[in-house]
Amino acid sequence: MPQVPVTILNGFLGAGKTTLLQSLLVQARVMPGVRLGVIVNEMSELDVDGAILDTSEVISRRDPRFAAIPAGSISGAQGLEQFARAVDRVISQGAATHVLIETSGSTHPWPLLEAIRTHPALRLHGFLSVVDTVTLAQDHDLGRAILPAASRQLAEGRRGIENLLAEQIMFASRILLSKMDRVCGETLRTVAQAVHPLNPFADIMGMQWGNVRLADVLALPPYDHARVAGLGAELTDWDRGRGTASMSGAEGYRLGSIVIADPRPFHPQRLWRVYNHDLGTGIHRSKGFFWLPSRDRLQLLWNQTAGSIGLEIVNYWKVAALEDESLNLLPEERQEMHRCLAGMSPGFGDRRCRLTVIGDRDGLADFADAVRGCFCTPAEVAAWRAGEAFDDPWPASTARLAQR
Repeated sequence: MPQVPVTILNGFLGAGKTTLLQSLLVQARVMPGVRLGVIVNEMSELDVDGAILDTSEVISRRDPRFAAIPAGSISGAQGLEQFARAVDRVISQGAATHVLIETSGSTHPWPLLEAIRTHPALRLHGFLSVVDTVTLAQDHDLGRAILPAASRQLAEGRRGIENLLAEQIMFASRILLSKMDRVCGETLRTVAQAVHPLNPFADIMGMQWGNVRLADVLALPPYDHARVAGLGAELTDWDRGRGTASMSGAEGYRLGSIVIADPRPFHPQRLWRVYNHDLGTGIHRSKGFFWLPSRDRLQLLWNQTAGSIGLEIVNYWKVAALEDESLNLLPEERQEMHRCLAGMSPGFGDRRCRLTVIGDRDGLADFADAVRGCFCTPAEVAAWRAGEAFDDPWPASTARLAQR
């Protein structure tokens, strides 16, 4: 059986893997003979990345070349079983010529690398590690704190977030320093210098908004398994010696996730206050779709990484289109929209908030409770229905918000 080449897009929570994946898929549209298969792994049960790909129209979740592995790490025991099934779907039904795997931010690389090496239909082509330059600059002393902290934690018989960051870099064949547009040149150089000793064999490149050429990815030299075999064996022995061999995902790093779902809107003022006052360093990632009573026509994407957040308009709610008489919808169009809205909230239609929050288990529930406290009360919902205005401190342009 001819082996299908595979490229892994790995990196910590919010580093920019989905943006990179979208960019590569867009480029593949105009490359003759290239048919990319996609496997997306979400730590949360809420498949936000799959929905983002749907709204961007680069690939549909119904496409046979697409498979999702939600609610866990692809490097855990259950995740690897789902990975084998996802591979079968993508390469047998989708006729993919190259497969891209976007891992969850909690993925420990070595078990996935071994699964690909031993799969008869796959050949590992490249391992791209997406490193968040802003997060390393803010939270890890420009990257210089990663190696000392990782070494100290191993000596203490445990593995923390720094170990995960280090391992994601050490197994890479190319390192992409993302969000380079949000730091100065000196910061970018310092982070690159700090990262280089972790993996002196990998290229290091700056990246913004996923601007990596697909042709360059496809032209990478074959992945060198021999170079990382010793490191993988050491980590495997370390896990076996401490009984943590099955903890190759979020559970091994004390990461947890909570899904927050409600048809009611967030109160814009309370949501702003929670973001500015309750978002601690232990909340690594939150993302999902939501709405505000002050912008009730818009489906918004919430995209938080560490201390920065981006808001984007991704679509218009169907029920908002039905309520807008100026659109002059045809009877057939209105009938189809009513059909799509059947079974949804009678009061809000398809409007709803669905967020996943990922962070350290200690403090995760408290932050989730603070976010839930931002939902509008019955009196506030009644005020919205009556057309009353709401104080909205969020910027008028929701394309992207700078770090706070």
